[in-house]
Amino acid sequence: MASEPQGSLSRLLEEAGLVNQDMTKALQRDCQELGVPLKQAFISQGIVSEDDILELVAKNQGMEVVSLAGLRVTPELVEQVPPKTARMFRVFPVWYDDTTLKVALSDPFNLSVTDDLHRILDKTVIPVVAPEADIERFIKKYYEGNEVSQMYEDFTEEIYEETGETTDFQDTYSDLDLDPAKKIEEQPAVVRFVDLMFRQAVHDRASDIHVEPQKGQLRVRFRIDGVLHEVPNPPQRWQPAIVSRLKVMSGMDLAEKRVPQDGRIKLNMPGKKLDVRVNCLPSIHGETIVMRILDQSSVLLGLGDVGFLPDTTALFETLIKSPTGIILMTGPTGSGKTTTLYAALGTINTPESKIITVENPVEYQLDGICQAQVNEEIGLDFAAALRTMLRQSPDVIMVGEIRDLVTAEIAIRAALTGHLVFSTLHTNDAPSAPTRLIDMGVKPFLVASALQAAIAQRLIRRICPYCTTEYTPHPEEIAEIGVDPEKFLDRSFVHGEGCERCGDSGYRGRTAIHEIMVVNADIRRMIMDVRSAKEVKRVAVRLGMRSLRMDGWEKVLLNQTTIPEIMRVTQDD
Repeated sequence: MASEPQGSLSRLLEEAGLVNQDMTKALQRDCQELGVPLKQAFISQGIVSEDDILELVAKNQGMEVVSLAGLRVTPELVEQVPPKTARMFRVFPVWYDDTTLKVALSDPFNLSVTDDLHRILDKTVIPVVAPEADIERFIKKYYEGNEVSQMYEDFTEEIYEETGETTDFQDTYSDLDLDPAKKIEEQPAVVRFVDLMFRQAVHDRASDIHVEPQKGQLRVRFRIDGVLHEVPNPPQRWQPAIVSRLKVMSGMDLAEKRVPQDGRIKLNMPGKKLDVRVNCLPSIHGETIVMRILDQSSVLLGLGDVGFLPDTTALFETLIKSPTGIILMTGPTGSGKTTTLYAALGTINTPESKIITVENPVEYQLDGICQAQVNEEIGLDFAAALRTMLRQSPDVIMVGEIRDLVTAEIAIRAALTGHLVFSTLHTNDAPSAPTRLIDMGVKPFLVASALQAAIAQRLIRRICPYCTTEYTPHPEEIAEIGVDPEKFLDRSFVHGEGCERCGDSGYRGRTAIHEIMVVNADIRRMIMDVRSAKEVKRVAVRLGMRSLRMDGWEKVLLNQTTIPEIMRVTQDD
């Protein structure tokens, strides 16, 4: 920002009585040394808020203040300003008609932008004021991100034309922060495709990329919000080159094609660093590769962020602050168990506590926590690592997964000798956890003595906030979930109609539902008697446990998800 706008801003703030001259001069000296805009310094120091600045600037310049958060963005609106122009002038369109265009400016003092836009767009341009961060975010979301989608689709069509093959795929994904590829046209064709595939996956919020050789084609699919979506496929003749490229990037043995391999890729995307776990499995049509995309920034969550409702948050916080015992997270692969345990560790991570984890592999690195990774090739399995961890004098231990009797017994004995132990287990619900441990061979009295709680978790899709619409479900639909529809006759529900931002699915993003079984005296007695999981669940529900389906129903009532989504994910209680 030029000196004149900075002077104008400081003058406005001084006239409004929000700052004084001495304060402004001191900040200006710091800004010159650090190369930071004066506006940013005022806000970061907590002297004034961005809302105060927006109101003053808008009043001074005779402009309207707008919020982009509630803006309904359509393809027609975005097309009013070309991507290059939006990036150059840092503007975003908010309204238009045949002769007029209203744009949000990131620098309201730079009035020459209005004249330049009028000349370029041949329309009357009305400037408005919006938070600078919102404008930057919308530019990335609707211009730079969509350029990646367009490049991916255009390039796929281009290579099909070169090979004489055709595709009728139409891209339905859009809108996530991603900078456009730079100099990608200078790279070899296969390298370009793999690079664009990663960029498109990040842009689409995909958690996994599946590269699957099929009879007559090489299929590529992205898992978005837990559901697989097909994307444009490369020509089948590229299969060996693409697989080889991915194996080289992930550090696999290129010559070995007979046995499964694991690898890892580090991606440096603009503004974020991603870790990609890669697995290669030989199949009858070639090597199938599945890549799990891990975003280091996404794991730093609070308990409310991972889907706990207020009452379950309070209960879970009480459990994880227990001095001893074992707490088990249960659920299938990909249900977010590890993420929830990381959130728990983050909650209790203090300088006074020694926390050690053993994982396979270490998915996210956490500050202040000692993390070890299993390496079975050299004999460092969960059991061996756990024995060593106990000699490190830990207060809290996290075992990535209990999968055998030896690991289970060591974990339980650690819980009985003064340690708090977290781990995961593959069961369908929380009451099945003690039964699973007993089936492994652990003595029932050890399970009953050590187990503090078992928590089942599933991930469900959230309703897309951009196409939320009220509707009235059929009473039979409500009854199917297990509640009395008569109690909800006068209540309105919502669902997503489907829009460009959610790929016409009606869902965007995911949250979790939980089933927390606290082991009290009654449950402990049933574990000792080796009662069935169904009997244990019946008693746990009677004692106040909310099942997965009922926790999902609470989220339906909070307008976070839909009845069909809960029915898809949960089983009958």
